[in-house]
This record gives sequence, structure tokens and C-alpha cells, in this order.
Amino acid sequence: MLYDALIVVSFGGPEKTQDVIPFLENVLRGRNVPRERMLEVAEHYYHFGGRSPINDQNRELVAALRKKLDLPVYWGNRNWHPMLADTLRQMKEDRVRRALAFATSAFSSYSGCRQYREDIARALEEVNAGAEGSPLIVHKLRTFSNHPLFIETMVDRTREALAQVPEDRRPQTPLVFTAHSVPVVMAQTSAYEQQLRTTSGLIAQRVGFANWTLAFQSRSGPPSQPWLEPDIGDWLRRERPKDVVIVPLGFISDHMEVLYDLDTEAAQLCAELGIHMVRAGTAGTHPKFIEMIDELIRERTHAGTLRRAEGPLAALPDDCPATCCLPGRRP
Repeated sequence: MLYDALIVVSFGGPEKTQDVIPFLENVLRGRNVPRERMLEVAEHYYHFGGRSPINDQNRELVAALRKKLDLPVYWGNRNWHPMLADTLRQMKEDRVRRALAFATSAFSSYSGCRQYREDIARALEEVNAGAEGSPLIVHKLRTFSNHPLFIETMVDRTREALAQVPEDRRPQTPLVFTAHSVPVVMAQTSAYEQQLRTTSGLIAQRVGFANWTLAFQSRSGPPSQPWLEPDIGDWLRRERPKDVVIVPLGFISDHMEVLYDLDTEAAQLCAELGIHMVRAGTAGTHPKFIEMIDELIRERTHAGTLRRAEGPLAALPDDCPATCCLPGRRP
């Protein structure tokens, strides 16, 4: 099937102090989150001058894809400029008729997959409503948690981090893979936790480490609501290893949850506990990651292309079942 373009669809983030509150209001629209909690999260952004690194990292990803692909590459965000609907409107003006969407999320969950599909559908309805000519069509690429090139990318990042641990202590160093925590009821409607554990195990096996665990970070719900555990901070307080390598597997780029929750809070906790912490890099623009995106596109555009997957889980379908990744009771 032929497509005219690729659009990178991401979460978005503020780029200056004045953007922070409007951005968070976009993120939290329709959700029953106390304003006090929103202001607390705003302080994380103010800590970095009000600028999230996610937009700059998406610009780098788009630039790398433009060098690699024969298709025009666009970029639109769910929560901040460039907004998804604005980018789709520009694509329609540029006479794009059929496009593929790459969402910057590797794992299946409501916020990591289904919500992207819902946002794309809603933006398309807005852009196509009353417009002349053929409607713009956008198909989301499948999630890729067990794609061999994603795993190879994270194996490289993990090895780079392990190299920063003294060689004589390296065999005893635990690997801690982290991902954004979600409510347990939401996790039960998706393969999120299963995919994370499977991919973590594949990476640990490839780097030759049996001592690994999966922890979670960045939870935002009330204490009364169960979320996936253990929290990375709780794990560090309980285990207190001499060295630790933290691999933010659930994040494609070093955005705010990585910079604040790991590089700031977890790093400070490790310093207090006397733990030597090394944080592995995210996929970013690793050449193997860019090659993976190209391969996902070829799956959709060239009949018979092998849909590669590593480990016990099959490659996910292009279109998710109606019962997959439902939101459950949202926090």
C-alpha cells in the first residue's frame, strides 16, 4: 500500500516558563487531578527553566528520519505545539492523502497506544470536516517493544552504561529497568507489564546479566489507588546496592520523567544512600532505532515484508483489537 508521508506523533512539552501551566492544563483536561498536584508537577519543569527536552529530541528524531527515508516527515504533538491537528492540516494543504504515523511509545497501554489512535482520529475528524477534496487518511504503525532492532538499540545503551561501573564490581551490579507506572486497573487491560518484563529479560540476557529487575517511576495517582510497583525510589531504599545501572526502557527519549525522576530525584537518593548510580541512555536517534522505524514502514508498504519480533511474544498487529488497552478507571 502506498503512503505519501510519515508523521511523528509525540506527547509534547513546554519550551519556556510561560508554556508550563497551559501545557499541563492540556495534559490534564478532562481528568480529575487536583490543581495542587498540577502545580507540584509544574515545579519539575521550572527546575529546568520551563523547558522540556522532548521537543528538541523530537526535532533530532525528525531530522534523522528525513535523512533516512524517501517519504516527507512531519511532526505533531498531543499536548503542545506543533499540535497534531495543525500538522495534519498542513499535510492536507501539502496534498498528502495517505500517511503513516509513528508514535513515540514502544509499549502497549492506553496512554502509549490507544490514546494516540484516538487523538489521531479526533484530529482527522477536525481537519477533514467540511474540507474539499479527498479526506486525509493516517494509519498508525504498530508498537514495537520486541522488535529486534529496538532490543539491539537498548542492548547498546545498556552496555555503554555498564562500562561506567568499575570492572571488578560490574558482575554484582543490578540492572534496573524502569517505565512509567500506570494504575493496576489500566495495566490489566493491556500487555504493558508483560511486554516490559519480556523486553527487559531479553536485554539482560543479551548483556549477560541475570541480576535484573523491573521497577516503575513517575506515578501521579492518589495513594488509595493501586499503581504498578515497585517504585524505583522504594527499590533503592530497600536494596541499597553498591552500584546500580538504571535503564529507562519505557521512554524513547530523555524527556522530563527521565531528567527529573531519574537524573535528579533518583540520583539524589543514590547520593544520600552511598550508591554509585549510572543511568543508561534512551533510544533517541540511535542508528538501529532509525533503521527499525524504516523497517516498520516497509512492513506496511511492501507486501511480504517479514514482521520481525524477538522472544516469546509475536509481533503485534497493525490494528489493535477493540478490547485492547482500554483506559479502565483513569487516575
